[in-house]
Amino acid sequence: MFRALFAACTLLSAACAAQAQTFPTKPIRLLVGFTPGSEVDVIGRMIAHEMTEKWGQRVVIDNRPGAGSTVAGAIVTAANADGYTLFFNSVSHAATPALYPNATFDTLRDFAGISQATSLPNVLIIAPSAGIKSVKELIAMVKQKGGINYGHAGVGSGTHITGELFRQMAGLELSHIPYKGVPEVITDAMTARLNFAYAPIGNTLPFIKEKRLVALAVSTAARSPALPDVPTIGEAGLPGYAFDHWYGMFAPAKTPRPVVNLISQEVARVLNIADIKAKISARGAVVKPSTPEEFDKFVRSEVEKITKVMKVGGVKIN
Repeated sequence: MFRALFAACTLLSAACAAQAQTFPTKPIRLLVGFTPGSEVDVIGRMIAHEMTEKWGQRVVIDNRPGAGSTVAGAIVTAANADGYTLFFNSVSHAATPALYPNATFDTLRDFAGISQATSLPNVLIIAPSAGIKSVKELIAMVKQKGGINYGHAGVGSGTHITGELFRQMAGLELSHIPYKGVPEVITDAMTARLNFAYAPIGNTLPFIKEKRLVALAVSTAARSPALPDVPTIGEAGLPGYAFDHWYGMFAPAKTPRPVVNLISQEVARVLNIADIKAKISARGAVVKPSTPEEFDKFVRSEVEKITKVMKVGGVKIN
């Protein structure tokens, strides 16, 4: 009995290894849970293009926005676990357990982390016409006027979590307005239809440089080289505040480990291409490839942290 089981396991392991050696033999579908033009989509397309060039098989982006990226996540977990359906997502992935308890998948159990891709800040933005020049001025305005709103790219998105953490730490009463995607948030922030907003740095940079938006602060613990004169939220009035709007790649949990490892190595190769590094840096982000084991551990810690933020804030899906 033991010998038969051992033999079966050996054959399965050999088959998986052989599959990895020939992978890929057909196009790969890369799901993105946000709209085209959003920062996670832009970075995902950069990586997909380079993977296509190397493998000679197309890596096709499939945008399926909605419900904090859970629409795309459900498609991925329902697919064959063979490496041909992958998921490129943001930190919103870690918010799913807190906000979507009835999701058709379990964030930790049903996905295998492939690699983190980038680390980047969200930017606290406001229309120039508002006349607000600092985080302290913004906080004072909110406390004085009341009825202030901010926009984000959907409940459970990284931009929403950034705003909720800000609201909690500053002790503010705020209305949050979810949008379908980041481009729509930026449009309404520029025209002051939103009192202020949060958006990934890569999406905001052109408008900040053109002075169509004012950048009050960045969400990360350290300043961004792309906006060296813009303080962190921690520096600007909320000591200890830090939020990383990371992106990364996932596969269905039962994807053969040799295939997961091979894709992870390919993501790392792409992120270390000088031209890709430069393009990502120009968008205010930092490349941050990781092993599958490192990424799984990181995601578990992010789920724990974000669940706490959502619970304290009483954030629920209406």
